[in-house]
Amino acid sequence: MQPFNRLNHRTLMGSVIIEHIKKTYDKGNVLALKDVSFTVNEGELFGLIGADGAGKTSLFRILTTLLLADEGKATVNGYDVIKDYKQIRGCVGYMPGKFSLYQDLTIEENLNFFATLFATSVEENYDLIKDIYEQIKPFKDRRAGKLSGGMKQKLALCCALIHKPAVLFLDEPTTGVDAVSRKEFWEMLKRLKEQGITILVSTPYMDEATLCERIALIQNGNILSIDTPENITKAYPRKLYALTASVVHKILSDVKAYPEIASCYSFGEFLHISFKNDGKDNTKELLQHLSQKGFKDVTIKEIEPTVEDCFIELM
Repeated sequence: MQPFNRLNHRTLMGSVIIEHIKKTYDKGNVLALKDVSFTVNEGELFGLIGADGAGKTSLFRILTTLLLADEGKATVNGYDVIKDYKQIRGCVGYMPGKFSLYQDLTIEENLNFFATLFATSVEENYDLIKDIYEQIKPFKDRRAGKLSGGMKQKLALCCALIHKPAVLFLDEPTTGVDAVSRKEFWEMLKRLKEQGITILVSTPYMDEATLCERIALIQNGNILSIDTPENITKAYPRKLYALTASVVHKILSDVKAYPEIASCYSFGEFLHISFKNDGKDNTKELLQHLSQKGFKDVTIKEIEPTVEDCFIELM
């Protein structure tokens, strides 16, 4: 890891470096971030994956100079988050989890207002937001408070991009929007990445992890793993199986009680299970065990782990 030094600004354009960040609340009684360290490379689409309360928002607020860490250091685009906060605020875009634009202003008025804040204009950087803005342009005279969730999302992204930031922070941008809007949003992020913008996006949705180049899994303020989604799933330590039955909710306790089970949890309409010993075929014995318990329509098949499976295993 490169040292923290503002002289590195030329070589670290667009990068984010975090070293031993700690943050607590309630006079130190609530730990939000514990010794968090990682680097986001220039031009990378990086995902911070974790449930609500994992520490994602606290970290983003520290990196965007809205919150001070208790310990540790961080640089964004080569600038120190404490010493150079003014420079950072001028070169990053931030889209918070809660819609925070002016609800009484129209789409056009919000966009012009944010452009003015950064001493630029919509026309000057229109090429950057064109693909996104064209989708909401027919409603440019509608007040922001009257927009749908997907349209609010697109407007917020336009406002975060209007000053052409080097680094873009998106805090749970797809929470509360429909599946189609989620898909469209990630397609927009891919196009933005092609323009050289470094993108950090946080999400509680494990399926979105695979859309990032690298991810950090975070839980209770701790980084559990950092790697590409592919490498994280490859590191799953055992064979994984999906078990299904007509009464899968009733079978859970009996499967968990089986002595050879290493892990067992509900996963949609399935139970995902792994065994303590991969060297033997445990599935036949488990099926026999469940048959003796009165479950006759049970099937088990080996599957590839998902990021969510790996997250549960690491927890």
